Amino acid sequence: MANVRATKSGFAAEAQRKINSKYDPGLAQEALEWVNKLTSKVPNTSGDQENFYEVLKDGVILCELANAIEAGSVKKIQQSKMAFKCMENINMFLEAARKFGVPAEETFQTVDLWEKQNLSSVVNCLHSLGRKMGKYGKPGIGPKEADKNVREFTDEQLKAGQSVISLQYGSNKGANQSGVNFGNSRHM
Repeated sequence: MANVRATKSGFAAEAQRKINSKYDPGLAQEALEWVNKLTSKVPNTSGDQENFYEVLKDGVILCELANAIEAGSVKKIQQSKMAFKCMENINMFLEAARKFGVPAEETFQTVDLWEKQNLSSVVNCLHSLGRKMGKYGKPGIGPKEADKNVREFTDEQLKAGQSVISLQYGSNKGANQSGVNFGNSRHM
């Protein structure tokens, strides 16, 4: 059964066009190729919106991706094409993504994928997940995330830093407020 959506008009249509304009087929293709590298389940890695949606809409491949990253992340993958089962798959993937370290602001809402409302947020989520793969020994996508760089300073170094006056504090050599008039009445 296909998704039945009413056509948007007016402000809603304009907002949807703006959201759709953020979709990058190149990034989507890169994400699908990465998913296929881990799962070998993506039939077509083309990044066009329709293909991206068709490949991921039921959430099965997303759940298999989560299980490829860490076995047992999604206990039961729903194979049914019924709407609530597919949305359950998508939701299970989102829970696994958060567990893998994807921040909440880089995930998407289930309807963004299921109702094709914001596919660019789905792409962003997959890229965010791909950046976390170094921790799991899996191939990733995008730039490698920075490692924590903790620095230890002695008390002597900290005290020396307090006596330095940085140029970031600015300089007012020769500056004054002459000629600045606040509160004067307006002359007409």
